[in-house]
Amino acid sequence: MRDGKHVILIVDDDPDVRDVIALVLTRHGYVAVGAENAKQGLQKYKEVNPDLIIVDLMMEEVDSGAHLARELQGLGNEAPVYLLSSVGDGLSMTVNYPDLGVAGVLQKPLLPTTLLSIVRTKLT
Repeated sequence: MRDGKHVILIVDDDPDVRDVIALVLTRHGYVAVGAENAKQGLQKYKEVNPDLIIVDLMMEEVDSGAHLARELQGLGNEAPVYLLSSVGDGLSMTVNYPDLGVAGVLQKPLLPTTLLSIVRTKLT
């Protein structure tokens, strides 16, 4: 938390996606911290100790988001991690979330109501 507000880390190589998610979150009282790739995401994670993390599955490499989730798990991360994917609902049938250390997969385009519902549920 920062200044009494939950901190949410958004790791996505698309600045428009990061900006839209950050806008929705900040308008609802959260602190949004962005990173444009997995390496920067790991650095920001260590700096801000986020309460929740949203990671794009496909950034600079096809599954770099999944690799970042595993790295966070190895660091003992306890914040919920959600993968953001445009792959579709089929991903949820092929991914074993506990193995990746993620709480779930969010489908792009991400609706603000879905985002806020998940954030509120996980952070209360």
